[in-house]
Amino acid sequence: MAEYRLGAQLHGHADDVRGICVCGDAGIATSSRDGTVKFWRQNPEKKSEYVLSKTLAGHSSFVGPLAWIPPSDRFSEGGIVSGGMDTFVFLWDLHKGEVVERMKGHNSQVTGLAVDTNSDIISSSMDCTVRRWRNGNAVEVWEAHKVAVQTVLKLPTGELFTGSSDSTIKLWKGRTCIQTFSGHADTVRCLAAMPGLGILSASHDSTIKLWALTGQPLLEMIGHSSLVYSVDAHSSGLIASGSEDRSLKIWKDGVCVQSIEHPGCIWDAKFLENGDVVTACSDGTVRIWTTDTNRFCSDEELAAYTDLISQYTLSRKTVGGLKLTDLPGVEALQVPGNSNGQTLIVREGDNGVAYSWNSAEFKWDKIGEVVDGPGDAAQGQVHDGVRYDFVFSVDIGDGEPIRKLPYNRSDDPYAVADKWLLKENLPLTYRQQVVEFILQNSGQNNFVPDPSFRDPYTGGNAYVPGGQPSSSNGNAPKQIFKHIPKSGMLSFETAQFDGILKKVTEFNAALSSDLEQKQLSLSEAEMSRLPAIVKVLKETSFYHTSKLADADMALLVKILMSWPAKMIFPVIDFLRMFVLHPDGAALVRKTIETGNDILMETFRKAVAPPVQPANLLTILKAVTNLFDSSCLHQWLRIHCAEIIDSVTNCKSSFSKNAHLAYATLLLK
Repeated sequence: MAEYRLGAQLHGHADDVRGICVCGDAGIATSSRDGTVKFWRQNPEKKSEYVLSKTLAGHSSFVGPLAWIPPSDRFSEGGIVSGGMDTFVFLWDLHKGEVVERMKGHNSQVTGLAVDTNSDIISSSMDCTVRRWRNGNAVEVWEAHKVAVQTVLKLPTGELFTGSSDSTIKLWKGRTCIQTFSGHADTVRCLAAMPGLGILSASHDSTIKLWALTGQPLLEMIGHSSLVYSVDAHSSGLIASGSEDRSLKIWKDGVCVQSIEHPGCIWDAKFLENGDVVTACSDGTVRIWTTDTNRFCSDEELAAYTDLISQYTLSRKTVGGLKLTDLPGVEALQVPGNSNGQTLIVREGDNGVAYSWNSAEFKWDKIGEVVDGPGDAAQGQVHDGVRYDFVFSVDIGDGEPIRKLPYNRSDDPYAVADKWLLKENLPLTYRQQVVEFILQNSGQNNFVPDPSFRDPYTGGNAYVPGGQPSSSNGNAPKQIFKHIPKSGMLSFETAQFDGILKKVTEFNAALSSDLEQKQLSLSEAEMSRLPAIVKVLKETSFYHTSKLADADMALLVKILMSWPAKMIFPVIDFLRMFVLHPDGAALVRKTIETGNDILMETFRKAVAPPVQPANLLTILKAVTNLFDSSCLHQWLRIHCAEIIDSVTNCKSSFSKNAHLAYATLLLK
């Protein structure tokens, strides 16, 4: 069989690419953690290349599953269905680039989508339910599994399947389960049709299985070394799978015939009709792999990709439990040792080499190359200098940074959840969700709480859902709260400037590619000014001497006043930090005094219906930060009533972080 080779790379997303949808002959749709859906069309002049055609921005958090609706009288260029962590299902008119149906009903992340032959939309969710939508309304809702539903598949012949964190697959007739497929040892993450044979399933147990529609397992494919996130089949009989182990694997007759390494985990993999494979990678890039020599990328691009993989592999290599990239270079040997026999490990090429200091001869003696011991590769991960069995990355949404959750198999997950929630200042109502996340991702599906466990905060036993209340210990230490009682003013003084700049760049690119809105986009010179402003804002210790220019203020005013409401939240976040700089606050006041009340105009734009959750959160934080600048106190006194009334009317749209920002604003 001819080998797959890199054909094209599609750059445009600002974060992990999470989903792929092959849209017939029209193109490819991709979803991302950056909150957008992008649509790529084939370059008419070079069929092996794809160009960005549309950026669909509307979700307030990362977007996952996608589904395609072919062109019709209603959708001249077709429609795209998207599901997000924000719990919404959106139906987009591809020609207009607009949402035509917003489907709200799920209580947690949307994990799977399918379109029925009658145009009904079917969605699955972490809330354990499946919903059928018709004309934007839920016409059927049922609990499909007792734990999270991870994927949904509708076959052209009418069968509906769901896969779940309970490790099973269920076949449905209406809302009735008529068959349960058991065989996986962990979460069923993805389902796909295998034409003429049955269905495929990808699992966190690192395997792929082929099932007959009767539930009989036909084939098991073993080869991945970590969670398998995606699987797809081609009419030729080939199967493609993507995994946390960073490999795309091609299978034929149950045997892996090719493995292609990526610079990050592969969230999704899909076949095109011509046999090419599209991959969605956590490095933010979409890649197309082909066996057709006419569609191969240039030798230069292939060499650059090979070098990227080499550098990525090098960055992850360990020697003796140490990251190779963290080791000093050979130049460290120019510095004398402190004592005889002192050991130093340095990086030489792709290896770590140990040296010992020889005081008598005043030189470093080479001991030899350092290698990992038999158990080093399985010693887990390090967090804050401590080694754990697992260090999970947790995305809590709302534009917040990724949180790290360390865990050992010997720990009580309920105790770990409690400590972590308190440490991260998150609501304890999330406790059960965190526990289920830990158990699911650590492979401890059969965990039984230890009855002897005593909670370090309450002195009681571990909480078991549905169980009897635990007894408390009279000697338990008094619980300490992080923010109560409040002893001083709170402000929002930190920002993810890199994320802000990425989002502004992405939105500016979207405007530039839209003929109707191109005039709103920033010039190259204007875009280059933003990082310069960020540099000033980052250096807080120089606020007493650093300066911001009138042109900087004018640039912010231009964006806030002219850009569409759905695109201004990163600029409001920029403004939030801008007013903390003495010069920035003075420039804002100067602008208001000239008759251009940019603060009030931005506020009204942010809270105008339909309210964008990201706008609401960032404007609450921005207004809160105005209290830190005495020159803006008069403005706050004048507009206080309107601000509180308008924000209060938006409370139904509050996220948990918006509630926190609102409370902070009221305390001010």
